[in-house]
Amino acid sequence: MQWLAKISVKRPVFATVLILFITVIGAVGYFQLGIDRFPKVDFPTVAVVTRLPGAAPSEVETEITDKIEEAVNTISGIDELRSTSSEGVSQVFVTFTLDKDVDVATEEVRDHVGRILPLLPKDIDAPVISKMDPDATPILYLSVNSDKPIREVTEVADRHIRRQIENVPGVGQVLLLGGTKRQINVWLDPIKLRAAGLSAGDVQRAIVTQNFTSPGGRVDTGPEQLTLRIHGRAQSAGEMGALVVAQKDGHSIRVADVGHVEDGQEEADTAAIRDGVPAVLLSIRKQSGSNTVAVVDAVRARMDEIKGSIPPRYSLSVVRDNSGTIRTSIDAVKEHLVLGGLFAAAVVLLFLGNLRSTLIAAIAIPVSIVGTFALMWVEGFTLDTITLLALALAVGIVIDDAIVVLENIHRFIHEKGYKPFRAAILAPKRLASPFSRRRFRSSPCSSPSLSWGASWGAS
Repeated sequence: MQWLAKISVKRPVFATVLILFITVIGAVGYFQLGIDRFPKVDFPTVAVVTRLPGAAPSEVETEITDKIEEAVNTISGIDELRSTSSEGVSQVFVTFTLDKDVDVATEEVRDHVGRILPLLPKDIDAPVISKMDPDATPILYLSVNSDKPIREVTEVADRHIRRQIENVPGVGQVLLLGGTKRQINVWLDPIKLRAAGLSAGDVQRAIVTQNFTSPGGRVDTGPEQLTLRIHGRAQSAGEMGALVVAQKDGHSIRVADVGHVEDGQEEADTAAIRDGVPAVLLSIRKQSGSNTVAVVDAVRARMDEIKGSIPPRYSLSVVRDNSGTIRTSIDAVKEHLVLGGLFAAAVVLLFLGNLRSTLIAAIAIPVSIVGTFALMWVEGFTLDTITLLALALAVGIVIDDAIVVLENIHRFIHEKGYKPFRAAILAPKRLASPFSRRRFRSSPCSSPSLSWGASWGAS
């Protein structure tokens, strides 16, 4: 880069414009960069999740897990294949080698699993095949508290708060934890069923066939078209109890005649307690590749709006903010970058005793770092622990080079008597590679190979 130093010395206006240009585009790139704890990395791992409600773990393993493992085991590039079989759930994790494209691997797993679908049990849910995404971890947990029943708290959290948070830019998914939604429960009486000559299956079929909503077609009435819809879904416990199960001896046997219908709630599979009181948690996940800190700030801003619109005696608060660790680590690395530049300027001032040289070092180091942000933005990098650590290490190189160049210019001026203009051009040549320095120190020779041999032997 001696040519750039030579041009910059001869054309100071060009050098000033170049520094300003690098500073401007670097500042623009800095404000466009995303902030996260770690860089986005696509791990070549694909998960296959299959559900068979009510099945025992042994049945899940023999009927689902083993067959899926045999199907995907023929895919090339597999590094590890592991599975977990629990009650009603089969999980198969396929880890590929690092050189395997995760999107291609996902498609291959999906194709191989699709071929064995006829061999799997008929009652299973469709297998869910997805690649492992590190960005899928929650970034924020919110708590909805109230002294009202947990079912009412769940309704407010699901229908009011969750939908407003999902509209925040960058939010990918909002899950409810610890809530119980409304559910109409039918409790059958075995004695009444036996007296009526019915079974639980008869009641189930009656509820399935009569409690539904479906489109009914279209009716043309001259210039207008009317859309019909068959609305038969029960809206209350009374309507559910009025469904007819069978006709016996000229009268109808209804659901309420063979059991008890209640407007209750579903069975809870998660629980959340805040300050000893049952609560509903909102687990917020960001969209893949979005800025974690920006998403958290946007959600907090939306929380201020939601607090003014939720019903009385409800509270919304933050339980865990995973962006706090990111902010702390990022701020620590930024502090190290600033301190490195300040200490470098202090070293120049201490050993050279020249305010002008100190000012040059104080300007050159930040400009070198700021210009990097523009390249990071173009390449799609983020401000994370890895990239900032690399910048901190690069600051050391920039500091060393700046001090060496300034010291060399100082030596050329005061020891060898060069003019400042000439010294500024010759000094950067000392920063060439070690081999170039050996050639520079060797005795003059017409043959490059002889010059190389002489300098190597002398060293």
